[in-house]
Amino acid sequence: MNCLRPLVVFLIALTLASCSMSPSPEPAALATPEPPAPKPLPEGFREYWYAGEAELSSYDLQQARYGEIHPGHAVLVFVTEPFDPQKQVKDDQADAQSVSVLKLNRTKKFLTGIYPYSIMSSIFYPVRDQQHALKATTSVQEWCGQVFAQLNNGEDFHIRAFSYFESEGDQDLHLPKSQFEDELWARLRIRPDSLPTGDLEVLPALEFLRLRHQPFRAYPARATLGKAGPVRTYTLEYPGLQRTLEIRFEAAFPHTILGWSESYPSGFGPGSEILTTTAELRTTLKSPYWQQNSLADARLRDSLGL
Repeated sequence: MNCLRPLVVFLIALTLASCSMSPSPEPAALATPEPPAPKPLPEGFREYWYAGEAELSSYDLQQARYGEIHPGHAVLVFVTEPFDPQKQVKDDQADAQSVSVLKLNRTKKFLTGIYPYSIMSSIFYPVRDQQHALKATTSVQEWCGQVFAQLNNGEDFHIRAFSYFESEGDQDLHLPKSQFEDELWARLRIRPDSLPTGDLEVLPALEFLRLRHQPFRAYPARATLGKAGPVRTYTLEYPGLQRTLEIRFEAAFPHTILGWSESYPSGFGPGSEILTTTAELRTTLKSPYWQQNSLADARLRDSLGL
């Protein structure tokens, strides 16, 4: 027993010493990837988009609905403004935390028989960041009721949607980020050569998903950008939806959108005929339209052919 005492004393001392040692340092946390560096703005961008005016473009619309083509008009309103990325709203008091966005308000108005349709989408796309829109909304009003959908870009795509249809009801869902069709309209105006091409997963336009009563999710699509020339075409084909979208635009800055076409089945049953919605540019003008809200300013609509 006496022979074991030195060994026991040694082991106790070793244990006490090890307990008093500083713990091993924690493994270094994985570095968070840095966001992509802001890309330089195209030549002439500041002079065109930060001159205190919006770009207003009106279009002759031929809208496919209920198995027929209905005449109407569409308007694209592009304007830059400060955006609060935390509250996800226009920043009333722009500061260092504001993000400059190119906002698109896209409207359509047409009649289906006795009753009218009014559709509006708003997309807020960061001027300096070629990633995703920060926010997008769509509303559809007609005499049967109204529907509304909003996408917020956070850790994922958060979508809230409201509808008078029982089968759709109120929805609150989160989707993994993917290419998003609505944001591509604004991205095209900044740097069209950055548009995604090839086989992609794309969340279709909120307007299309609401009108066609399709689930909110990304769908397989193929995107192509036409060869350089005076006019270029960006095409999205969704085989599973039997849908094709083509946007025609001027190759030269500011890449004015000349028109678009959208083809998909006109009905909801199997074998429905595929019809094509088209929009052709009437005219484009620059204007501080938010200041032109008096009765006397109504005459300015003539300039847009409205």
